[in-house]
Amino acid sequence: MADRIPTPQEADRLVRVWDPVVRLFHWSLVVSFAIAWLTHERLAALHHWAGYAAAGLVLLRLIWGLVGSRYARFAQFLRGPRTTMEYLRDIAAGREQRHLGHNPAGAAMIVTLMVMMTLTAVTGWMETTNRWFGVDWVQELHSLAAHGLLLLVLLHLGGVGLASLRHRENLVRAMIHGHKRAPDPGDIA
Repeated sequence: MADRIPTPQEADRLVRVWDPVVRLFHWSLVVSFAIAWLTHERLAALHHWAGYAAAGLVLLRLIWGLVGSRYARFAQFLRGPRTTMEYLRDIAAGREQRHLGHNPAGAAMIVTLMVMMTLTAVTGWMETTNRWFGVDWVQELHSLAAHGLLLLVLLHLGGVGLASLRHRENLVRAMIHGHKRAPDPGDIA
C-alpha cells in the first residue's frame, strides 16, 4: 500500500529525489494559491500578497530549474510533445514506466501550472494599476486564469493519485520528505 511505513530493508532502498528548494517551492505555492483563492472576494491586501508570493515562487523555481539539483533541473525532466503524448497513451493502456523524477505528463503539468500561475499573477497585478484597473478583459482574463489554474490543480492531484497507486508509492509523502523508492529494473532514473 502506498501509505504504509517502509520496512528497514525498504528504507535502505530510498533515494533523495526532491531537494529542499523544490519541496519548499511546492508547498509554499500550494499555500499561496490557497490563500489567494480563498481571499479573492475579501481581504484584498492578503489576496494581493499571496499573488505576489506565488509570482516570486515561480521565478525562484525557474532559476532553480536551471541551476538546481539533478531532479530539479528542467533539462532532466522536460520532454517534447511526442514523448508526452506517448506517455499519456501508456497511462491509458496501464503500461507507463515509473520515473524517479517527474514523468513526462508531470513535467508538462508543471510547465502548464507555472505558466497559468504567472498569467494569473500578472493579470492580478495589472488590475491594481491605474492603467488596467477596471478594464473588463483584464478582469475576465484574471478570473479565467484563476479558474483554469484550479482545474489544473485538480487534474494534478488526480495524476499524483493515479501514479501513486500504479507505482505503489506515496508521491505526496515523497514531496514532504524528499525520498522515493530506488529505481527498479525498467524504471527511468
